[in-house]
Amino acid sequence: MAEVDGATAAPRPDPDPDDVSWIESPICPRCGALIRVYPTNYDRWVSLATVELPAKDVPEAFRWRLTPLPTRSRIATDIVAVRVRGVDPLPSEPVVPAHRMMCVPDRDGP
Repeated sequence: MAEVDGATAAPRPDPDPDDVSWIESPICPRCGALIRVYPTNYDRWVSLATVELPAKDVPEAFRWRLTPLPTRSRIATDIVAVRVRGVDPLPSEPVVPAHRMMCVPDRDGP
């Protein structure tokens, strides 16, 4: 299921609590674009685009939503990526596309 969904990204490293240096956003090694890496609801990791697009512009196989984990706090402590399945979203509803949909390899790169 993870391979079909494209949830094959490496997990984010756990930062050292004593390290105060800036953590850079991950970059795609194929195209050089910024990506967001999130855990999925089935314990895998997926690389997502940094923008939301209307559902009508994203093929069904690449649609994801970011969902906060339930807590007693009003502040979201962690977010998981959930594939949009079952009920199709409205055409104008925003979804987060998987990065592999938008990845265009750099011909000058490796």
